[in-house]
Amino acid sequence: MDFTPYQYHRLLIALRDAGYAFVPMEAFAEHQGEKVVCLRHDVDKRPLLALPIARIEHQLGIRATYYFRCMDNAHQPFVIRQIVALGHEVGYHYEDMRITHGDVEKAFAHFREQLAYFRSFYPVSTICMHGAPTSQFDGRDLWKTFDYHPLGITTEPYLDLDYSKVLYLTDTGRCWDGFQTSVRDKIPHFQEEWTAAGLVFHNTEQLIQGLSKIQQTFAAKPHSILITTHPQRWTNNTLIWWSERMMQPLKNGVKKWINRN
Repeated sequence: MDFTPYQYHRLLIALRDAGYAFVPMEAFAEHQGEKVVCLRHDVDKRPLLALPIARIEHQLGIRATYYFRCMDNAHQPFVIRQIVALGHEVGYHYEDMRITHGDVEKAFAHFREQLAYFRSFYPVSTICMHGAPTSQFDGRDLWKTFDYHPLGITTEPYLDLDYSKVLYLTDTGRCWDGFQTSVRDKIPHFQEEWTAAGLVFHNTEQLIQGLSKIQQTFAAKPHSILITTHPQRWTNNTLIWWSERMMQPLKNGVKKWINRN
């Protein structure tokens, strides 16, 4: 079965055996282009399911990055504390434009409040947009008016990374080729190049087996990998696993409709 902690563990072992080092997002920008992997986790819901993933990484000596939304069902303080205690980075998974219905001034004030809240757990220096596919508001539009860098934020992965040096892989859509239906979780221009090179994988087994092709493709130049996962999908809980399995095709259908319109 795909999307289980066991399969995730296999992916990490395969990456390690392929010679990749692991760095959190707070160090990724300065190492992009080197043979490193950044494991980014968007905790959109069911925060408890982030803990088994965080423990697997900790056991392997890996530091990852966990982005938490401010919504009640997306984070719990004791979960954040445990993840920090395991040595991982924590950041803010912001969606302030959606929350304030596009009011830029209110959105920035809300952003600063939530940033201060998450900094009570960890010295947050990186942030990441929550895609919010059903919202008309793109969270990144906030930065057309304001600048997050003076707030001590160094990296927003959609805005501050050089994807000519970084391969982006995400499990959005509960598959590794969900960029085809994703509304915002994708890197459009570079995705076309990666697709043309055959770096498209549907399931985790294909991704594991495809690591050799990734290395062959980038053999002439250094490269890094940014991997985004959503921990609520990676579970041994049969009820939750099947719920995700059955509901995701419906969500993907909605995303396709949004993209067409």
